[in-house]
Amino acid sequence: MPARSLFFSTRNLAAWPQGVQCNFKVLCRMNMEERNSSLVVELSYPDLVIDVGKVTLGERNRRKLLQKTEREQETEKVIKAACALLNSGGGVIRLEMANNDEHPVEMGLDLEESLRALIQSSNLLAFFETKQQGRHYYIFVKSWSSDIFPEDSSFKPRICSLSSSLYRRSGTSVVPMDSREAFNFLNKKRDTKVSRNEPCGKIVRVIHKDLCNSDPTYQVFQKDQLEYGEILPFPESQFIEFKQFATKHIQEYVKNIIPKYVSAFANAEGGYLVIGVDDKTRKVLGCAKENVDCDSLKKKIEQALYKLPCVHFCQSQCNIDFTLKILDVLADGKLYGYACVIEVKPFCGAVFSEAPRSWMVKDKQVCSLTTQEWVDMMMDTDPDLLWLCKDFESQLSLSNRPPLSRPVYSKKGLEHKKDLQQHLFPVSPGCLKRTPKSLWKELSSQNEGLEELINKQIYPFSQGILILSRSWAVDLNLEEKQGVICDALLITQNSPPIFYTILRKPDAGGQVYCTHTALTLKQKLVNVGGYTGKLCVMTKVLHLSPESNAESLEGSGSLIDYPRAYDLVNTQQMEVLLQSLVIVLLGFRSFLSDQLGCEVLNLLTAQQYEIFSKNLRKNRKLFIHGLPGSGKTVMAVKIMEKIRNMFHCEANKILYVCENQPLRNFISNKNICHAVTRKTFMNKDFKNIQHIIIDEAQNFRIENGDWYEKAKTITQSEKDCPGILWIFLDYFQTNHVESSGLPAFSAQYPREELTRVVRNADQIASYLQGVLQEVRKNPPPNIPSGSLQMLLEAEWAQGVQGTLNIKENLTLDQIVTHVTDTCKRLFERGYSPKDVAVLVSTAKEIDCYKPKLWRAMRKRRVVQFTDASDMAGDHIVLDSIRRFSGLERNIVFGIHPQTMGSAISHNVLVCLASRANQQLHILWRRNI
Repeated sequence: MPARSLFFSTRNLAAWPQGVQCNFKVLCRMNMEERNSSLVVELSYPDLVIDVGKVTLGERNRRKLLQKTEREQETEKVIKAACALLNSGGGVIRLEMANNDEHPVEMGLDLEESLRALIQSSNLLAFFETKQQGRHYYIFVKSWSSDIFPEDSSFKPRICSLSSSLYRRSGTSVVPMDSREAFNFLNKKRDTKVSRNEPCGKIVRVIHKDLCNSDPTYQVFQKDQLEYGEILPFPESQFIEFKQFATKHIQEYVKNIIPKYVSAFANAEGGYLVIGVDDKTRKVLGCAKENVDCDSLKKKIEQALYKLPCVHFCQSQCNIDFTLKILDVLADGKLYGYACVIEVKPFCGAVFSEAPRSWMVKDKQVCSLTTQEWVDMMMDTDPDLLWLCKDFESQLSLSNRPPLSRPVYSKKGLEHKKDLQQHLFPVSPGCLKRTPKSLWKELSSQNEGLEELINKQIYPFSQGILILSRSWAVDLNLEEKQGVICDALLITQNSPPIFYTILRKPDAGGQVYCTHTALTLKQKLVNVGGYTGKLCVMTKVLHLSPESNAESLEGSGSLIDYPRAYDLVNTQQMEVLLQSLVIVLLGFRSFLSDQLGCEVLNLLTAQQYEIFSKNLRKNRKLFIHGLPGSGKTVMAVKIMEKIRNMFHCEANKILYVCENQPLRNFISNKNICHAVTRKTFMNKDFKNIQHIIIDEAQNFRIENGDWYEKAKTITQSEKDCPGILWIFLDYFQTNHVESSGLPAFSAQYPREELTRVVRNADQIASYLQGVLQEVRKNPPPNIPSGSLQMLLEAEWAQGVQGTLNIKENLTLDQIVTHVTDTCKRLFERGYSPKDVAVLVSTAKEIDCYKPKLWRAMRKRRVVQFTDASDMAGDHIVLDSIRRFSGLERNIVFGIHPQTMGSAISHNVLVCLASRANQQLHILWRRNI
């Protein structure tokens, strides 16, 4: 077979090499009654390792020593393991040689051809490397990615599958759909618009003009009986299939042939499966009555039909529409036996013969994908949203990426993943750097002998980067282990990545911790970071003895000798891997995910990451001042996740406190903490709380007591191990003139600042800058002027075009008309009600606008409103600016009275403008 990549189509099965044909057919006949495999992933390696047991290797051995069924069973184990690893981030298949050869042997032609059929390519090295070590034979599996297919290929499968289990009609034949055909077929079905109230049967055309009432086909199948030996007046066609009854095991035979024929008819324009007619002569033969029980046969067929997996793309969840008739077959006027006719109507979705043949690793086991999982993954694409593409820059597209990857976007104008990599993890020619420098200096000074120990480990390497962390486990959202001085990841040339764990003293659990952390890192680099190269992570566990400064290796979790293809050979490969690491460490679930209906990741800025990566044990109390739109709430969520992992906390040990119910509800839905408002915090006891995160603290009050003192008391209740108290605030968004209860500005120490504004489109950001300057020049009396000087350090992300629309001197009716007409246009352009918020100055004004807006929206058949407490609902939010604090929407309408003279008038405008991502409409209402 030529070395170039091929896309095997089952339509051209006859053109495949004979061995590939044989093995593909064998594998497609594997019994799938048991969907979960007995194959399990071993836990003692920093990779997914599946032991498939004894396998006979070598072409001659497999043909000489094994029966056909034995070869099929061994092939099945290997193919399942290979497919599961391809779809799960890659890994290793371990085989024990069943034959007794003393010298190395090849895998075996049938196994190689089965693997080629699996990846739909003749180039095995694109995904597989092999190595024999003693009696063990290893198949190293790279994660699936479709970059092996030509760039001009119209379709690149998102996942690896042995069979789609979808069938179609081709003339008088039934043909399985390959991945390309399945994708196109499913896309066509999905794109078909189906009315919510229209039954599925009405959305398809009449099967075919040949099946109308005047056609002899239709007339014949309206009969209740046929004559033995009569010749039917029509041949097989795209809509007719003749089959004879089997001579033995009749019911099992009928049950087994039904799935692919019914799938083919249902996925096309319908048709008839006729059992009991010879396909060559069209002669009615039936099945002798003494050989079959009519009622039992009918029940068996119905059961087989109802078991067929289906996927819908419409609102209706209808079943397969079929008519089953058992016809009497007469001979000389007497009952001879029976024939069977199944009329299948076109299906609105997709009908499978069985669940698609594709596997993944789930909960350490090799499991089959369900039909719905397979369809979701097969059709998984980047969000097709024009407004998202205008405002965001793709950092990681699903195209050519591993199956479990999610799309990653960053706001335009912010650092690209390459820029972040160069800033955080630079690779310099001929130099091996240690980073972060401050942590390296601190660790070296605190742990005598550590520098010597690490230098000894990295001595052989001359180029790359050593990335240190007090706990890589916490960085990867795992639990921290006590006794770990630090972890270090070495990315260097001519070597795979090496993960070191340095313990203070020998610990039996050190290797388990190191192995598990390295495995998680490897999986995330592929499945989150989108790395498509061949990747493994070697591990080393060291301990530092304070008495002797001696090194002690506890052994290595990397007992498998990986091929040289897994080494990073040049600077380019190292940087590509480090860019995937940037996504792993700086990625977070975007707040846009709920709006889009799919998971999308954003990246922290370098400034945010530097604060996030602080040592929590040394920064138990911290004030974070952030400009509007600098990502304070994002940081609050990330810090709570870090607290949970570092201190082994349950969610009920972490308290999130804010001023307003909508923001409380928004955070509460993330299930990472116990979220309350400031008022609830002051009115209840929180004896079990260990850590507290305060958000939007500038809007707190002291009407219910000294909240700051209470928070300090709770977090400092354990003198030996005080909790975390981080307070996020922005004085520019203060929405009252009373005391906030915060300590004096000079006492807010230690303090960090977020000055990189990342939220707003350029036009909105420009307007916001002007209003912020007004606040800085004329601050309300309750705001310390020194706190506003951070505006001088502000950086604004640029490059996102938006809309700023300011209208003055409007009547109430004009305001209502502007909001409803604009929303109607936006929704016609593809925006969702989830994108829109209408904000008024005070809660009292909501009752003034709501009835009129509701009537106008209803008249234009737009949508209804809800308040900000239901941010997840598919509604326009109508609420006050104050209650919307800490939240955001793409499009914001702000309604104000014409005269808004107060000490905080500009602060209110800051609060309003900073809530809008793309479009801001400020509507000033005329004085009455």
